[in-house]
Amino acid sequence: MTLIKSISGIRGTIGGKPGDNLTPLDVVKFTAAYGKWVITNSNIDKVTVVVGRDARISGAMVNRLCIGTLQGLGINVIDLGLSTTPTVEIAVPLENAQGGIILTASHNPKQWNALKLLNNKGEFISDKDGKQILDFAENESFDFVEVDDLGSVKEDNSYLEKHINAVLNLSLVNKKLIEMSDFTIVCDSVHSTGGIFVPALLRALGVKNIIELYSEPTGEFPHNPEPLPENLTAIANKIKETGADLGIVVDPDVDRLAFVNEDGSMFGEEYTLVAIAEYVLENTKGNTVSNLSSTRALRDVTEAKGCEYTAAAVGEVNVVNKMKEVNAVIGGEGNGGIIYPELHYGRDALVGIGLFLTYFAECGAKMTHVKAKFPQYTISKNKIQLEPSMDVDAILKAIENEYKDNEIDTIDGVKIYFDKEWVHLRKSNTEPIIRIYSESKNEKKANELAYMIMDKIKNLTI
Repeated sequence: MTLIKSISGIRGTIGGKPGDNLTPLDVVKFTAAYGKWVITNSNIDKVTVVVGRDARISGAMVNRLCIGTLQGLGINVIDLGLSTTPTVEIAVPLENAQGGIILTASHNPKQWNALKLLNNKGEFISDKDGKQILDFAENESFDFVEVDDLGSVKEDNSYLEKHINAVLNLSLVNKKLIEMSDFTIVCDSVHSTGGIFVPALLRALGVKNIIELYSEPTGEFPHNPEPLPENLTAIANKIKETGADLGIVVDPDVDRLAFVNEDGSMFGEEYTLVAIAEYVLENTKGNTVSNLSSTRALRDVTEAKGCEYTAAAVGEVNVVNKMKEVNAVIGGEGNGGIIYPELHYGRDALVGIGLFLTYFAECGAKMTHVKAKFPQYTISKNKIQLEPSMDVDAILKAIENEYKDNEIDTIDGVKIYFDKEWVHLRKSNTEPIIRIYSESKNEKKANELAYMIMDKIKNLTI
């Protein structure tokens, strides 16, 4: 089993021994370390932290441990209960809180859970802050308060409505147009909190014909919860069976968004951001950002509008930092993560749904026709296993030198451009592998690019 300690929080499988898995002791230790960080970096006597969780089976247990630990540090807690990652992100600044914790392992299977950690802006903590928290945890550098100074707990169930209203109030979300389009939509929420939030949002947007799959938030995921094509056969079949206009798929904490076409084919996670960016840029000229492993189609769409695209290192916090740096009007990641600064700097599937349905209604075409409007690329994802003794950095440097005459980006591994094709190599932080992403006009070409680089790496390591 697994326990992963990173700057953005702690993620692991439930059960087992402390330090090897995400046990109750680990939950308490890392929550306490985070609480210490919040107190250390706040200038008020009594700090407040917002807590929310997805519906996975271990959520209630982890929630109680987390909240009790924060109370023990003298921290007041606002408990949103069953919620979403973007909802907690929105709640932190609205509550004038000093931080937030989302209890979710995102797209991981049900045996996993995690603590995602936010700063006082409702954004993921920085690399520097994460390292300080890990240091506090390693050295158990925290003290608990006496009984008269324990923190309070307030349950707040109002943020479903607040989040939905925030989406409806966006200038580029047109409820009247969506309602007039009379869409039939199938939703797959994998028995997590999307089953609460997505249908509620659709009803608020005027959608009357909603077919719900796996909406009850039991945490018993009916399939692998990552919204990839191989996991979405049930919704594809339901769309064809019912003649629905489209399908909407979210992951367990509702920060990733994927669409399914009217014929059951995949619109593609990569094209979630591309389509929404097309719509935003039609109405708001500005820059766009995605990470280095995302499709080139966003760059093509952006430049066609006379705007500027910038790539960021992989990771939401890196994308957000780059978006702020270049004042981007829309950005995100190719995994279906939409970041729309007009509301907040975080991946938000609910914002994505509101923007996309408005765009789809304006198009007045079928989903397959909308997808066909965009530059068509395919990304291939591979990895190459290395011996633990091998110098991964040296291998990446050798590949960089091999292609020194090409356009190269080294902000996160090595990305090599071949006109409108690319290969991106990144070393794993948790295992001795190099991840190799490649993109071309079709799967065959993308794989050929990847295999070409993989062969060169194998020759380097013989």
